[in-house]
Amino acid sequence: MTAGIDVHFARKQDVPALARVLGRAFFDDPVMEWMQPHDKRRARALPRVFSAMARHHFLAGGGVQVARRVGEMGGAALWDPPGRWKQTQAEELRMMPRLLVALGRRSGRGMAISELMKRHHPEEPHWYLAVLGSDPFVRGAGFGKALMESRLRRCDAEGAPCYLESTKESNVPYYMRFGFDVTGELTIPGGGPTMWQMWRPPAG
Repeated sequence: MTAGIDVHFARKQDVPALARVLGRAFFDDPVMEWMQPHDKRRARALPRVFSAMARHHFLAGGGVQVARRVGEMGGAALWDPPGRWKQTQAEELRMMPRLLVALGRRSGRGMAISELMKRHHPEEPHWYLAVLGSDPFVRGAGFGKALMESRLRRCDAEGAPCYLESTKESNVPYYMRFGFDVTGELTIPGGGPTMWQMWRPPAG
């Protein structure tokens, strides 16, 4: 544990709180700002987006973890286990209505980002960290570290590598402290921001 932070696997009843935490965590994210530049609309959209992703894809893979201190959720992570990072057609169909409501006419930008990431996703089996975020109100208190260490211990025990895309250049050094290295850059077409591809081999 990190400073009294409890990390555990999320259940369906955790999704609303998880979505709110991630929505606040990614409010100022460059990719999310490009996808929905209007602040009030982005604030409404992001919890719906993360709720749909967690509920209709990540929970089934068993890779959703939340971090709490004294019962209050401060961070969450959405992981895909090896071989499961691609959403099934059924999952995409279940998510689509919520995403369309959340993003409206900006849905096309969301789809373009998703397709870009899919085209450049590594083929080697790995754990995929799709989303990691802590509530801005408790940022720096160790919630992200606790979530990372909890999952990376399992990855190392399995001898499995990990992959992520950092959507903020300022977060690259943070991930490097956990053993990730930059392997490439993805720039979203049409004037979009850059994402940094990062890979971590298993320790030991």
